[in-house]
Amino acid sequence: MRGGAMSTIDTVAADVADVAAAITLTEDALDPFVTHASTRRWLTGPGLPCDSGLFSFARLRTEGLRTVAGSTGGAGDAGDRLSAELRDQLVIGGLLGPAGTETESVLLDGATGEVSTTYFFHDRPDRPDLMDIRPLAPSLPTLVRFAAATDELAGLRGQFAAYAGRYGTKAVAEASRQLLAVFEEGADGEPAPLWRMAALIRPLALVAGPGTASGLALDLPVRLLDQEFGRGGVVRFEEVDFPATLTHGPTRRFLCETGLPEDGFLFQLDTDLPLRTLTEYYADGEGGFPPDRLPAHADRLIRLGHLTDDHSLVVDGATGAVLNWSEPDSVLYPLNTDISTLAFTLWLLHREHAIDEESGHALTSETYDQLAMTMIQVLSAVDPTGATTDADWHYWTELFQDEAGGVL
Repeated sequence: MRGGAMSTIDTVAADVADVAAAITLTEDALDPFVTHASTRRWLTGPGLPCDSGLFSFARLRTEGLRTVAGSTGGAGDAGDRLSAELRDQLVIGGLLGPAGTETESVLLDGATGEVSTTYFFHDRPDRPDLMDIRPLAPSLPTLVRFAAATDELAGLRGQFAAYAGRYGTKAVAEASRQLLAVFEEGADGEPAPLWRMAALIRPLALVAGPGTASGLALDLPVRLLDQEFGRGGVVRFEEVDFPATLTHGPTRRFLCETGLPEDGFLFQLDTDLPLRTLTEYYADGEGGFPPDRLPAHADRLIRLGHLTDDHSLVVDGATGAVLNWSEPDSVLYPLNTDISTLAFTLWLLHREHAIDEESGHALTSETYDQLAMTMIQVLSAVDPTGATTDADWHYWTELFQDEAGGVL
């Protein structure tokens, strides 16, 4: 077995070298910002990857190193109101959120080589004192190694290649332990919250494989919902419960054989009566919504239950697409690809709650925004509906990001 610090650095350097056109800086570009010797060697040698699922360092190439003070207005202006801890930190990149947008900025301490994140409150440039530092990694090589491991899990390659074609709760647990071990080894047993939640949440995407037997987007493991919600908490329908316009065979089979949780925390299933189309639902006097404002083909849109704030969850009886009917907007929004990915979403939410409980609420205590980002990325990996449709609003994405509502 290879040992010693140099072997680890060599391995990480090889990871960066595999990425075309890694971002490197010259010695002159580092002066006077970076004095930490090994960090200087890293930035002039292996550098930082251009292509990462978690981070973007593109602006480092175009804009070079910038201090936080310089990025907020410079000395004599807002920069003078920054904390001493933040003022001379170097902005080297950004943490990527949904749709590849940058959320937090990634900072480098030029004297110690430590890496952290902070928020720039662009809507409040007069209040730099609101900014704070959150630890991310003890060094750039560690940051690169952690990001590479996370990307390898997402792509089921490298050290996670053995999980290709493996699905279910056992695969989830093993991948989680393996990823957490990488992070704990590189951070003396105390990885930053972003990495701990990555190890606990990101492997959940492995629970279900691509749909083959079901004819749906996913093949969920048998009894997955029963194990999560309790057998008494999962409702299975009979053929007599379906309107005639529910003609999509895979959806009918799923509702009969697998079912849906009656109480999915953010979703309440309709169980009092046989399932009704939207036309029938409002004709029965529910909600008092004007019939002339119903969406087209309302007679083939079957209402499965209630979301929040006058939002109904419906399934297109002909195609199996799952939609969000918003009464306030009188608009149908894409919600999930089909009933299987809806079930995965409800399972994901319930599993996250259980993990957070087991961790003493460590996931949501101070890093809710990072947890929301992680959850959205996991859901998008399994069901890209929120990222690939033309709609500028997606129920799950908005709900996950609602920190005030605290749904996670």
